[in-house]
Amino acid sequence: MNKNSFYLTTTLPYVNAPLHMGHALELVRADAIFRYKKLKGYDVYFNTGTDEHGIKIFEKAKENGLDVQDFVDQGFSTFKEQLKMFGITEDVHFVRTTDEHHVKTAQYFWSLVEKNGFIYKKNYESKYCIGCESEKTDSELDNDECKEHPGIKVSIINEENYFFKYSEFGDKLLDFYEKNPNFIIPDFRFNEIKTFVKNGLQDFSISRLKSKMPWGVEVPGDEDHVMYVWFDALVNYISTLGWPENKEQFNKYWVEGNPTQYCGKDNTRFQGAMWQAMLFAAGVPNSHQIVVNGFITGEGGVRMSKTLGNVIDPRDIVNEYGIDSLRYFLLREVGSFEDSPFTLERFKDSYNSGLANGLGNLSSRILTLSEKYLEKCPVIPEHSIPEEFFIYLEKFDIQKATDLIWQKIQNLDKKIQETEPFKVIKVDGEKGKEMIKDLVLELYTIARMLNPIMPETNEKLKKLIRENKKPEAPLFLRKE
Repeated sequence: MNKNSFYLTTTLPYVNAPLHMGHALELVRADAIFRYKKLKGYDVYFNTGTDEHGIKIFEKAKENGLDVQDFVDQGFSTFKEQLKMFGITEDVHFVRTTDEHHVKTAQYFWSLVEKNGFIYKKNYESKYCIGCESEKTDSELDNDECKEHPGIKVSIINEENYFFKYSEFGDKLLDFYEKNPNFIIPDFRFNEIKTFVKNGLQDFSISRLKSKMPWGVEVPGDEDHVMYVWFDALVNYISTLGWPENKEQFNKYWVEGNPTQYCGKDNTRFQGAMWQAMLFAAGVPNSHQIVVNGFITGEGGVRMSKTLGNVIDPRDIVNEYGIDSLRYFLLREVGSFEDSPFTLERFKDSYNSGLANGLGNLSSRILTLSEKYLEKCPVIPEHSIPEEFFIYLEKFDIQKATDLIWQKIQNLDKKIQETEPFKVIKVDGEKGKEMIKDLVLELYTIARMLNPIMPETNEKLKKLIRENKKPEAPLFLRKE
């Protein structure tokens, strides 16, 4: 039987620093959707990787006294290690923008766009934020500093560059949006992009002089220029599939696999408009869907930033609480599409109530009864997950899907308190055993539903149920 194919990708973080909580959110959410699709029987191609070109990489390598390639190699190694700390599946495909195949693909893509008449050369002057790796208008600045990267003065670029005829794609994009009403999730982000495009698109620079910024993909046919980092990096979504040579894989996952891209809200224009215009220009099919996350904020809704000192390192959370505890918070306590705060106090409260006192305590109670009164694990039905769970995940509303699990946990806890099977079994042994069997089966359904959310706990809990054993130690130790 041929499985339905599905293509899923994250954006590519730069390798100039370890991954932060926003990266963790995007990667964990994408991983949850990957696991859900696998659970539904899809053949999934899951892409992630690292963005390794551009001025911020070049300058960071110089600052560290390293050869740039050595610097990005180290960064990629760190990236892969952090993915393990987030519980990301091993069945993931990595792309690096310094890969030889990616470089050649980016150059081929450029040649197609140029051949189709959408690239030209001109002199220009622009304000440029190194943090965003993008041009800025005066309305996007405060005191010549980017609002997204306070403390970093914008650079002034004054040179001859190649430009992309972005301005020619406004009507085509709006028509595409109208024909694909679910293209960007959530709706309010889609409305922002529609407004942005309706206000008129400006052609943008897609090259830099190599004499000023040598670290990038060389422009085909012009050794004096390298590609603007975003033009090169966006092509990763198809270069990872072996495009243009591997037509079979490209057709299977990009053309037929509903290519879906996760990104943060600061990335929406790049994914939802710029990349789509580039695909139009090259004659390549568009993405199917863009799913946009809000920001992780500190106390009072202020965006996390090293400058403000309100950053929480996801590695510290994992080291103290474990992988699944971080995943639980990101998938249940962080709004599916809105900005949400992450403070240590909020995390600890959530951990104790939802995991230690919630799932952990419930599992211990049921498995203790099962081990004591049942000879073996009851026969487990093949299908038990409520359809509502899948409907939420199909809409990328992972928070609601996770809330549904914890509603079942609370209901099961309440059921034990009201029916008191531990008392019934002493009066009516058979009736008590049936009650305990029912509890075990409901706990197994919860374990199954945890598959995309908390994969380690999913496996651990299912094993304990099948072996009819209570946990030797608490699944989640309460933190004082």
